[in-house]
Amino acid sequence: MEHLSHQRKITIMVAIIVAMFFSSINQTIVGVALPRIIAKLGGMDYYTWIMTIYLLTSTISTILVGKLSDIYGRKPFILFGIVVFMIGAFFSGTSKDIIQLIIYRGIQGIGAGVIMATAFTAVGDLFSPRERGRWAGLMSAAFGISSILGPGVGGYIVDHMDWHWVFWMFLPLGFLAFFMILLLFPKVKRRKSESIDYLGSLFITLTIVPMLLAFSWAGTKYPWGSPLILELFALAIVSLAFFIFTETRVKTPILPLSLFKNRVIAISNVIGFLMNAGMFGALIYMPLYVQGVMGVSATYAGYVAMPMSLSMFTVSAYTGRRMTKTGKYKKMALLGTFLMVFGMALMVTMNTILMAAISMFIFGFGLGLGMPVFTIAVQNAAASKDLGVATASIQLFRSIGGTIGIAVMGTILSTSMAGKMKNLLTPDSGINPALVDPAMTDKLAQLQNPQILLDQPKLMAIQDSLPAPLQPVFTQITEALREALAASLSNVFLTGTIVLAAAFVLTFLLKEVPLRTTVHKAGNAVTQNPEKNSAI
Repeated sequence: MEHLSHQRKITIMVAIIVAMFFSSINQTIVGVALPRIIAKLGGMDYYTWIMTIYLLTSTISTILVGKLSDIYGRKPFILFGIVVFMIGAFFSGTSKDIIQLIIYRGIQGIGAGVIMATAFTAVGDLFSPRERGRWAGLMSAAFGISSILGPGVGGYIVDHMDWHWVFWMFLPLGFLAFFMILLLFPKVKRRKSESIDYLGSLFITLTIVPMLLAFSWAGTKYPWGSPLILELFALAIVSLAFFIFTETRVKTPILPLSLFKNRVIAISNVIGFLMNAGMFGALIYMPLYVQGVMGVSATYAGYVAMPMSLSMFTVSAYTGRRMTKTGKYKKMALLGTFLMVFGMALMVTMNTILMAAISMFIFGFGLGLGMPVFTIAVQNAAASKDLGVATASIQLFRSIGGTIGIAVMGTILSTSMAGKMKNLLTPDSGINPALVDPAMTDKLAQLQNPQILLDQPKLMAIQDSLPAPLQPVFTQITEALREALAASLSNVFLTGTIVLAAAFVLTFLLKEVPLRTTVHKAGNAVTQNPEKNSAI
């Protein structure tokens, strides 16, 4: 598509950005509203699954569509992704219980994975790596805008409207994105000589699904050493072995292993994995901290996340322009990952709303500097014929990292909370059992569930229903519960800091290949002679 006029390219990019914004705003609007939704539907034990299933299905669809879009073109897949995402969003709003919501969020994840994989790859079809820097910054800015609007809108909806509108509010934008892509995005001819790697698709799916299920269930639903968890890990390992065997023998592998012989691609993917493991694994718990520990309403919780969005929005646009101007990116990657580490380290000890906002601002500043870099670095190093699958690979590793991070940190949170709540209503807690009327036992028992902290109206109703002698007991229990949740979340943020620190250290090993000014890579050298490229 590099032959298109500059004006046509801009109109196509507008359509792509609208599609991305539709996907991202639906994600960010859910984050801050999720604690209240869980409080309404019940199922605190499944809190992380709302995010995990989304990342799981988007991970699978991302890697499957990467190679297929190289063969059939990007247009049919981005249209398919928008339709599937809209279906998932609509039915999510009709959920009657937490299980239904998880299923429909899984459908949304399929659509999101397809949209993101094809959108980022389409930029590579239109522009050279040097020019992509500017557009990568603008696409990250679209995420920033959605991150600014989403939390505030999501919080307002659950505070003042029915929560179902969290999923329905932006459906009209999906129709707009669909028709813009349909009318503006050009078709491309199928590559006749390339076949579809069905076996590779099967084995990579059988690798990803049991692996992520094992990480999600281990330590929460089942012990780490339980037979089911061990069987899932065994299935993932066996499937991975079959996948590697298959990819070395098929004519058109769904994920060419030769890609990872290139040092830039390999290291960028590992960094992307670690960044998302630390970032997603910890940041999804910020609304839980603000609403559960600080007692802030869902609306104002959205405002706490806004500094991160503002800084990311501003800095990502600068990052894109800087890469376009200089053709370099490593210094920005180093500074960005360092600031992400510093921002999350502040979250470990935060105890005020102001400190939470400052830590989010610093984290967003680092995110805006670092996140766009690695996608551009991978696309710059990849051969043109592998552009889709190379872009999908970094999306794959990021999604797997985020899913595993959420699962592992969910285990850390659950384990820590269980340990700290053992003595909540025992003589060791300091609460006088003589004050507790047996008739009020059931009401006080509700206060042992941290989920109650997320539903401020219900918490106030319980307090109002208690007689005056039990008011001090109520205060003591809720304070102890907040302290337990705060300490547990500090452990989560600390784990995220350590993981991000590993990503920062690894960034020093990233080779800086100057961004080329042509769309096609001469000689497709990345896959044919990877050692030469990785040594640049």
